[in-house]
Amino acid sequence: MSPLTLQWLILIGSSLALWFVAPWSRTAKDFYRGSKQEQAPGFWLLTSSLVISWLFAKSITNAANLGMSYGMVGGVAYAGYYLSFLTAGVVIYFLRVKGGFTSLHHFLRSKYGRGAVAIFSVLIGIRLLNEVWSNTMVIGSYFGERGSSSYYIAILVFTVLTIAYTLKGGLRSSLLTDLIQMLLFGVLLFTILGVLLPRQDGDISAFVQSGEWSSAGGLNLLWVALLQLFSYPFHDPVMTDRAFLSDPRLTLRSFALATVIGAIAIMLFSWVGIFASMEGLEGQAPVAVSRLLGTAMMLMINFIMVTSAASTLDSTFNSFSKLMIVDLLGIRESSISLGRWVMVLLAIVGTIPIFFGATILSATTISGTMVMGLTPVFLFWKHSFSSLSYYLSVGIGLVFGIVYAAGWYPEAWIWFGGPYADLLSANLLALVVCMLAFFLPKLLSRK
Repeated sequence: MSPLTLQWLILIGSSLALWFVAPWSRTAKDFYRGSKQEQAPGFWLLTSSLVISWLFAKSITNAANLGMSYGMVGGVAYAGYYLSFLTAGVVIYFLRVKGGFTSLHHFLRSKYGRGAVAIFSVLIGIRLLNEVWSNTMVIGSYFGERGSSSYYIAILVFTVLTIAYTLKGGLRSSLLTDLIQMLLFGVLLFTILGVLLPRQDGDISAFVQSGEWSSAGGLNLLWVALLQLFSYPFHDPVMTDRAFLSDPRLTLRSFALATVIGAIAIMLFSWVGIFASMEGLEGQAPVAVSRLLGTAMMLMINFIMVTSAASTLDSTFNSFSKLMIVDLLGIRESSISLGRWVMVLLAIVGTIPIFFGATILSATTISGTMVMGLTPVFLFWKHSFSSLSYYLSVGIGLVFGIVYAAGWYPEAWIWFGGPYADLLSANLLALVVCMLAFFLPKLLSRK
């Protein structure tokens, strides 16, 4: 049996297995809130779902590629984004306990009005669209060269099979399958490292000490991640929806543990890229390593990509369905069938960018820049600010993101050297301007 045939068996077999495991949700609470017989998700179920929904194919590929380019520095830089669990967990804990809010939309509607909710929904809608194409195109890369018929067929088959089991149970399906996928991810990750390390004489120090801790060595990306800590997590409903499912204290503990597990997992997976660099490989690090080490390694990496991409994709479909049906339309009863149709719509629209040359890392960096204006909104949530403050801050952040994405950011405003210098400069300037704009209406009102 050829390796490609085995890859197809993994893709189709794992998806069908999840379809049989996924429960059938018959109530809106089960479908949108992941409950089981009115019981909220427990600690380990919530924690595993948080971690695996962010250890998606896109992130794993980015971590490995950054390790390949910048050594351990690249892995640590990308792991910096996983501190988002901690900031989101703490802020949302106080939003729930001190503010009495039941969702981010409830908070924004109460503080800044319906217009603020509409803008916020557009931002997270863009994020969810990004999650579809940026993860499925990773799967396609294992079945053929980009642009080939096998590449596109794999993407379409994977998307259809994933949405099939998601339609059954909604968020309840996602939580249960996430637990299974998290356990598989852990086993496969350590199996892969167990193969790679002996080929470097088990010298872990060679991996840990790889790279240069400087701007030229990729450190700029870490500063970008840290600048985005109070904005980036809040435009990801895959994360924030889970912050309102269970008891606030239990949820905060889950988010704290997810921070540690997620960051460690990303740094360890960057070792795949570091190994690729040591071997002088080129291209996408996971693909290059799998081809170097033979069929067994290729199948393991393929399986880890399929499971991680599926976990994120099903959560993305659920979050978009909840966004449209519950958060925006406010439909509470008899809404499951409509929610399922919304999932299908996202699957179709979210696949379109694949045919227009989108790149994987841009899904993270560009969307993160676009939402810099959310930083003061959530950082100073307890204080009273006008709707104008919100519109100015979020609007300016959106403009910065569009300018950067379009390649219009002026070279004269790049203040750093090395890779990602333009991204760091754009984010730093965006943060400063957004903060000033947020406080400006209050300062002017005092005169």
